Amino acid sequence: MHPFSDGNGRMARLWHTCLLPKWKSVFQYIPIESQIEKFQDEYYNAIAKGHINGDSNVFIEFMLKQIDKILEEILLRADEQDEHVTEYVKKLLNVMEYEVPYTSTVLMEKLGLKSKETFRKNYMNPAMQLQLVQMTIPEKPKSRNQRYIRR
Repeated sequence: MHPFSDGNGRMARLWHTCLLPKWKSVFQYIPIESQIEKFQDEYYNAIAKGHINGDSNVFIEFMLKQIDKILEEILLRADEQDEHVTEYVKKLLNVMEYEVPYTSTVLMEKLGLKSKETFRKNYMNPAMQLQLVQMTIPEKPKSRNQRYIRR
């Protein structure tokens, strides 16, 4: 079960944080380590059974069940959050691609808006409060270099 004499945990974290999100982006949102901490005894039992059985099936099943639990929690939170998302925020999110920085001017153009006050009040501020959109320079909210990113 441990291919290396040292550093197995570090290699697993590297695999999780660097490689899996490149394969499927949902993995960047899955807090595997905190889930393992919650079920640490079961985690070590799965490893021990793998050593006894001479295969990784029990460990793999354990990890897949943990990932499934996390995804269920994420979906529940997303459903709850969706209830609080206004039609204005939904329109804003529809014109934004994930991880692409936009100026407020570009977003207003995409939405067909003329009033910055309306844009801030109805679209941007509620989206940021729900943490669906973030500023690229949060310490300087009025910077002319400010961009907004969908999360």
